[in-house]
Amino acid sequence: MVKQTNDTADRELVVTRLLNAPRELVFKVWTDPRHVAKWWGPNGFTNTIHEMEVKPGGVWRLTMHGPDGVDYPNKIVFHKVVKPGLLVYSHGDENDPEQFEVTVNFVPKGQKTELTMRGVFRTKEELDLVVKKYGAREGQIQTINRLEAYLASFEEM
Repeated sequence: MVKQTNDTADRELVVTRLLNAPRELVFKVWTDPRHVAKWWGPNGFTNTIHEMEVKPGGVWRLTMHGPDGVDYPNKIVFHKVVKPGLLVYSHGDENDPEQFEVTVNFVPKGQKTELTMRGVFRTKEELDLVVKKYGAREGQIQTINRLEAYLASFEEM
């Protein structure tokens, strides 16, 4: 008999960062299309947000425009939204909308926020492919770096 396990460590991309901004602000810039369009994605990417309805069952469609001129259409479907502490969604595209599941936790640490973003792929091979082909691990880190820089712009206002 094969024992089933819920261990997903070999098919996860995880980044945790302590952000110098209150949880409510971090959640807002993650869920408001006017803000997220300005920081989402790796370095050099820009975004067109086609729709963004942050609620269970809501859809977020966006096109990420790569610095190489390639467009990457994305479709995100929200499964769980607990304002301002948790987002759970499937991330993919129109052809395969559930390529991976993402959980984003926003934990208050005084006036700062500990953000943990965990992407879980269906298989280790799928994770390995996106890491190798698209640089997903570095892209995730760059995305959070861009969020951090965007949040810093609020302090300067």
